[in-house]
Amino acid sequence: MSTNPIMRTEGSEAVEFDRSLITDEEWDIRVQLAATYRLVAHYGWDDLVFTHLSARVPGPEHHFLINPYGLTFDEITASSLVKIDLEGKPVLPTPYPVNAAGFTIHSAVHTHAEDANAVIHTHSDDGVAVSAQSHGLLPISQTAMIMDGDIAYHDYEGVALDLDERERLLADLGDKHNMILRNHGLLTVGKTCADAFLRLYYLERACTYQIKALSAGYDNLNMPNQGVPEHTAGQVQWTFNTGGNSIAWPALLRILDRTNPGYDA
Repeated sequence: MSTNPIMRTEGSEAVEFDRSLITDEEWDIRVQLAATYRLVAHYGWDDLVFTHLSARVPGPEHHFLINPYGLTFDEITASSLVKIDLEGKPVLPTPYPVNAAGFTIHSAVHTHAEDANAVIHTHSDDGVAVSAQSHGLLPISQTAMIMDGDIAYHDYEGVALDLDERERLLADLGDKHNMILRNHGLLTVGKTCADAFLRLYYLERACTYQIKALSAGYDNLNMPNQGVPEHTAGQVQWTFNTGGNSIAWPALLRILDRTNPGYDA
């Protein structure tokens, strides 16, 4: 793992990332979040430099890390992440701005959802397609059924620039870990980046299966028997806790180490 200062410039002004200003715990969270950004790009769920992933920094200040606006997801490193406060202002020197819409969504969740240490928001093709369907996510695949009872919905209000929307988004999220933002995209929350990413992986896959299945028409769908989605969800709750994360996350990091190393710089 690299711990050397990284130099970046904005015009002629150099900005040095000072590792001594952060704790080892924060550095580890930075590495995990940078890896999550690159995994989202690896699976094709990024949207140029738009959409956002964030992680809460331990401490009473409620600071959180978010992407440097202008970098593609496969470029992001642990040291390039921007740490901001609850007003969206950078806490450490940085040459990068922050996406206002990203601040609106993520500040709402991080501030008020106790277990939402990591938040992921995507505009993927299939995620947006399902978000535009009136029936939402259907329990037509095992992947969708394992999330039964843990999906919230939030109506589209325009580009998320109005801070007043935060209260409505949070009310709609409630105690759920997955949200479909109507006509917009997907959102997942988790205790860790690994947790939030695994939830996103299943949600994205479920949306893809649904779009493919609906190509044959809604009337041709095979719906599961009553009670099966709930039973399925109860069978695999371990997947979204230590069990699945301890197995899947290290494997995902090995993929990055082979295909796109350097996220831990």
